[in-house]
Amino acid sequence: MNDVGHEVTLLTRAGCGACAPARERLVALCEEFGLELTCIDVDEAATEDPELRAEFGDRLPVVLLDGREHSYWEVDEERLRTDLRK
Repeated sequence: MNDVGHEVTLLTRAGCGACAPARERLVALCEEFGLELTCIDVDEAATEDPELRAEFGDRLPVVLLDGREHSYWEVDEERLRTDLRK
């Protein structure tokens, strides 16, 4: 269980072939650390936050840890586990 209270967010978009496997890995990892995974579709969010799609839309999926980019295209699971323990 993680007492630090990290936030893990996955940025995705419909039709992204790499997004579903990334989500599955992150759901399992978040459960292990007692965290909730937040998923945001950058295209759906663009009406309220167009900068999100502009910044991350060309390299999805993107994993954010505590609001900062942690990895993209693939989940860097080893690094994420290390960072979640901090």
